[in-house]
Amino acid sequence: MVGNHKKSHVVIVGGGFGGMQTARSLAKEDVDVTLIDRRNFHLFQPLLYQVATGGLSPANIAAPIRSIFERQKNVSVVLGEVLDVDPQQQTVEVKLTPTDRFENEVDTIQYDYLVVAAGSTNSYFGNEHFESHAPGLKSIEDATEIRKRILSAFEAAELEDDARRRERLLTFVVVGAGPTGVELAGAIAELARHTLRHDFRNINPQDARVIIVDGGDRVLAGFNEKLSAKAQAYLKRLKIEFQFNSHVTDIKPNLVKVKHDDKIGEIETETVLWAAGVAGVPLGKRIAAATDAKRDKAGRVVVESDLSVNHFSNVFVIGDLAHFENDEGDLLPGVAPVAIQQGAYVGKMIAEEVIGDAELMDRQAFVYKDRGQLATIGRSAAIADLGKLKFAGIIAWLLWLFIHILSLAKFQNRVLVLFQWGFNYLTFNRSARLITEPGNGNDLRAEVGKSDLDQPQS
Repeated sequence: MVGNHKKSHVVIVGGGFGGMQTARSLAKEDVDVTLIDRRNFHLFQPLLYQVATGGLSPANIAAPIRSIFERQKNVSVVLGEVLDVDPQQQTVEVKLTPTDRFENEVDTIQYDYLVVAAGSTNSYFGNEHFESHAPGLKSIEDATEIRKRILSAFEAAELEDDARRRERLLTFVVVGAGPTGVELAGAIAELARHTLRHDFRNINPQDARVIIVDGGDRVLAGFNEKLSAKAQAYLKRLKIEFQFNSHVTDIKPNLVKVKHDDKIGEIETETVLWAAGVAGVPLGKRIAAATDAKRDKAGRVVVESDLSVNHFSNVFVIGDLAHFENDEGDLLPGVAPVAIQQGAYVGKMIAEEVIGDAELMDRQAFVYKDRGQLATIGRSAAIADLGKLKFAGIIAWLLWLFIHILSLAKFQNRVLVLFQWGFNYLTFNRSARLITEPGNGNDLRAEVGKSDLDQPQS
């Protein structure tokens, strides 16, 4: 049994943006912090699409959690998966990541405060069988699998004599016109139009079709209509096609069925990428059951104004797994700034309660400060909505680059990404165009770096 601390023990589940910020907010406090994650690295998810299209390697956007907190002595890291939560006993059950020593071993960790920032997964809206044909983009494995499918399609087309199948191989369908879908589509188009245009002898990669399918009537619906229109214009310059007000009804190995105006059409393709929705991870269901809290249709846990869960004031859910509505009744989006601000809020509140009398403290409701949003479409093209200030083009793109560079967890990641982006911009090259087998641990380890994946765990 881990626990029974004299100091207050804060257990954080998830090493993403929310979990990391909570732990950092407690750096100077007299508490013990245990951070639990299934992976031993923090992943900068906003740049996963660049791994998926060969612009960056996984190591560029991942940093070992232990190295991030090597100087924060009140943080301990546990590599494992949380199986269940008992809010009455204030414990979590953790299955330690399988190794020769800890295979199938379950540990129980006591907490005084529990912060769950376990993130989200892909939502196929009840059509989970789509996943095998249309991978989403939530992990390094997802990114390397998508990269494999994209590059393998060009390789297969190079050897294909049948014109119809060659056209099918060079057709890429992206389901979803949100930021992930737009970024993926733009990167694939640039890969075909620029990076690969001289690499093949029997095909012209510039003949590739990239099609965005979405149920709405425009791209990037979270932005205002003028910025959305500018983003769509940038995508059209890359010869990207659109099928709006359309819903995918079926996905097969060589085609996608799309419903539009009560008519079912077909797109022949062998590469479909899913960017249409997210859902809370399964842990959210267990927490809701244990606390009698509600969940929304996407599986997110409905939290109180202070981000606590139902009547358990020492249990918090933040980030993508939390359903939190602002004063206007709008659901906060599952983006990094929300998770970071929620992590800082919870960390500060715990610190104040540890110092004072938690029972006498009047908690202030969490208020999200929206500092704007950015989306990139491709080379020198992005849009920015910073409240009263709205603009598009290369300035927005440079701002997007600057913010993403600063948001990377480690200095070495910032240097690597900055150098790689500079090289890519000058040469139109994407040097991480590797076809790897995700099932082969040696291939992934070679890319991410042996020291990143094979650190000894506690």
